[in-house]
Amino acid sequence: MKTLGVGIIGLGIGRAHAAAFAANRHCELRVLCDFSAEKLQEAATAFPAARLTDDARSVLDDPAVDIVVVASHDDDHHRQVVAALEGGKHVLAEKPLCLHEAEARDIYAMLAKHPGLRLTSNLSLRTCPRFAVVRDRVRSGSMGQLYSMDGEYLWGRKHKLTNGWRTDMPFYSIIHGAAVHMVDLIMWIRGDRPVEVHAWGNRICTQDSALRANDFAVLTMRFDDGCIARVAANGGCVHPHFHALTVFGTDMTFRHTPGGAEWVMRRNGEEEAVPCTEAYPAREERPLLVDSFVQAIVAPGSPMLVGEADVFDVMSVCYAAEESMRTGRATTIRYFD
Repeated sequence: MKTLGVGIIGLGIGRAHAAAFAANRHCELRVLCDFSAEKLQEAATAFPAARLTDDARSVLDDPAVDIVVVASHDDDHHRQVVAALEGGKHVLAEKPLCLHEAEARDIYAMLAKHPGLRLTSNLSLRTCPRFAVVRDRVRSGSMGQLYSMDGEYLWGRKHKLTNGWRTDMPFYSIIHGAAVHMVDLIMWIRGDRPVEVHAWGNRICTQDSALRANDFAVLTMRFDDGCIARVAANGGCVHPHFHALTVFGTDMTFRHTPGGAEWVMRRNGEEEAVPCTEAYPAREERPLLVDSFVQAIVAPGSPMLVGEADVFDVMSVCYAAEESMRTGRATTIRYFD
């Protein structure tokens, strides 16, 4: 079986992707790209067999590269993803896939022209065992009918908003960069898509910085069965990095907080809290996303943990949320299918 050559653009989060691909028996790191000499030097030590470059185009044009990881700045994603697909390469795009709906439609059309190519995105909360068991209970019906869900992305890394490339972008979205994780998690747990979203935001935490975008956003999503889900992206908070989640069903509640996680249920007419002990954040499980992507390439028909439809669905919600913030009105979500 042919070894898949991998090229990575951006060695921030891309450094973790490099390690995951290097550990996969079907893959070989061929090219690593970043404009930081320091990151390239570190990569040379960690992955000595890979070619190093500061030119993203040389990754996209390299015939030895079968898979491109786009982990560059958000406003470069559209151009690089399209170029990779045009070149016949599979793509793992760091979230967000791209910044604007029109750009996503370009990518969607390009995939339609190349049906043999696969695309995924780093929606990594799906790899967490704690959230997987919540999904299993919801899908089994043991929680009863869901009527409310709350997710909050507590970034706790204000310096990343106020110092660096996000301040230089004409358009940065805390929804696309942070809320996207919790939106995807809620959709994955439920197994369906919201029909409408209403969103608000502010930039109070970073008002004295060069950042021109909101650092906080809250989304309210409505599902066809009446369930309401709320997601907050809290970029400027004074708080450890955390993904808070509460799921309310008619028969059971799940709470995942910095103090721990538990199931709350009624037994003999009284509420009882039972600890949830599955692992979180379980970063060691995150290569599962890469492994399922590679398996879908080498064995067509194999399921991906994050498939193309999943990527376009979650971005559709995010684009509608940004539209809602601009108009001040609830927005019907336009999906790609």
